[in-house]
Amino acid sequence: MSVTKPEKSNSSKAFFPLSEILEKRQHFDRIWTLLKKEYPNPKPGLNYKNPLELLLATILSAQCTDAQVNKVTENLFKKYKSVEAYASADPKELEKEIYSVGFYRQKAKNIIRTAQLLLEKYDSKVPETMEELISLPGVGRKTANIVLARGFGHIEGIAVDTHVKRLSKRLGFTEQVDPIKIERELIALAKKEELDALSMTLILHGRKVCKARRPKCAECLLKQLCPSSRL
Repeated sequence: MSVTKPEKSNSSKAFFPLSEILEKRQHFDRIWTLLKKEYPNPKPGLNYKNPLELLLATILSAQCTDAQVNKVTENLFKKYKSVEAYASADPKELEKEIYSVGFYRQKAKNIIRTAQLLLEKYDSKVPETMEELISLPGVGRKTANIVLARGFGHIEGIAVDTHVKRLSKRLGFTEQVDPIKIERELIALAKKEELDALSMTLILHGRKVCKARRPKCAECLLKQLCPSSRL
């Protein structure tokens, strides 16, 4: 008599017991409650006055500090005041304007082409959907999430930058290293309306206390809850 073996599941998803999911969510809630009290009104680090300026500043901020970007955009936004101005900008001249933010050739190219696409496809306006934004040169999910949340008040996900990535792992929110996977796990833990605040708060705490090379564990309000505490 032959015995039929059960078919193997094709699912690549790991199974997590409900108790483990609840434990992680409780851990997140305890930490998030403390962080919200410590940073009650987190503000974006980039200076901007409209969605276009926010989009361009965020493109420039790739692998550059917000402080340096703000120095550059202070003059840049005065010189180029419209989508048309960026679309017709001289590449070499724009490169000189943004030289100090790094990767200036590629960023200048992305800015000019993005402006041209805004003219051609979006009536000179910054689009308000994730799909449209990530189709623009130099715009990934991180940039798109920032523009949607802070430019239009549309929260679809969470911007995962180097600080958010580092703190999410150190605090035990995720074991992932891929930004998209980290984003998914944070979405599962936090309330949708708090995702942008969570991103900004983790960035602030990362800059102030949980630094990359020398975290100030002794000063950290999370030292009793953080699985990575060096105390």
